[in-house]
Amino acid sequence: MSTFWSLWIVILTTTNLVLLLWILLANRKRAVVGEESTEAKTTGHEYDGIEEYDNPLPRWWFWMFILTFVFSVGYLIIYPGMGAYEGLKDGEGKSWTSVNELRGHQAEAEKVYAETYGVYSKMPIEEVAKNPDALKMGFRLFSNNCAVCHGADGGGNPGFPNLTDKDWLYGGTPEKIHETIVLGRKAAMPAWGSILGEEGVADVAEYVLQISGNDHDAAKAEIGAKLYTTNCVACHGVDGKGNQLVGAPNLTDNIWLYGGEPATIRQTLRDGRNGVMPAQQELLKEDRIHLLAAYVYSLSLEESN
Repeated sequence: MSTFWSLWIVILTTTNLVLLLWILLANRKRAVVGEESTEAKTTGHEYDGIEEYDNPLPRWWFWMFILTFVFSVGYLIIYPGMGAYEGLKDGEGKSWTSVNELRGHQAEAEKVYAETYGVYSKMPIEEVAKNPDALKMGFRLFSNNCAVCHGADGGGNPGFPNLTDKDWLYGGTPEKIHETIVLGRKAAMPAWGSILGEEGVADVAEYVLQISGNDHDAAKAEIGAKLYTTNCVACHGVDGKGNQLVGAPNLTDNIWLYGGEPATIRQTLRDGRNGVMPAQQELLKEDRIHLLAAYVYSLSLEESN
């Protein structure tokens, strides 16, 4: 915060407090010494025969107001709210704020959790994936951070991969799973509608249906094979088995991220797809990611068994 705005806040806050205190004191009526008149004084306002008395605030009410001013001054001294003023600090040099208090509680919790998670963070992911206690913690981490997209059982949803099978866009080794969780993934299937035209899109879709072992139009698939060789092999390979380096899926295993119906395949070719797996390195600590990677790895082990 610049010096100008810091001074602006300090002056504005102080001026308001002084003016409010002056208004309170100026309106505190006191009886004149020696005055013996018992006539009730009014403000001069009258409505429908009702007059407004000009009486001072009750003593208890007045002192309640004074206490609020005392509290305000104390609060402004303790709490860092007056411009660049950082407020009173504790023995560790930290200001008294709710944020610092929260961080303090989090630091204490981390010390406790480190004793639990730390045991597994030193173990290889393959070993952690076979430990029942570790998998229970991994399941809770998965439920809190991953289930909204991949499903509670890891079975996936349209556009979100099934984590329980052996089909991996970027690789299913423990190291690759850990890398995906830490760094995230950004996949992009370009739109080919403007290049191939609707007829070309339909032909390539038939070829994809052919190599995945589904019903197809052989004549269209033959034309689509030539278009595939010209436009698709760079990512999906000559044999259509994909490329994990770029996250290009295998088109021959009949496992589909967005659906394998002819209309859906044509839509994918025509409009393209953009998938994003958010990076978790800023959200989860390494020991949690290690457990999470082990849990995800264990899901595919269960499928293979």
